[in-house]
Amino acid sequence: MTVKTEDRSAHRTQMRLAAGVIIVTMILWMAASFLGGRLGLPPRYAFLFDLAALAAFFWALVVLYRVWRQRREDGE
Repeated sequence: MTVKTEDRSAHRTQMRLAAGVIIVTMILWMAASFLGGRLGLPPRYAFLFDLAALAAFFWALVVLYRVWRQRREDGE
């Protein structure tokens, strides 16, 4: 089976989006932790930042899993 060019392009786009989300989430998470400690924010904000980061990482993992499954089904 051959994979259509549009499918490959869509897979690449989704993988780039997931990678971008992972990178931006990591940077923002580290910055929020650093600034939270410097500004003396209550610990509940640290948990809020952690939960937001976990949600973003989970979303990226789901997207990458779906791309992986589609590529396996397409026979790449």
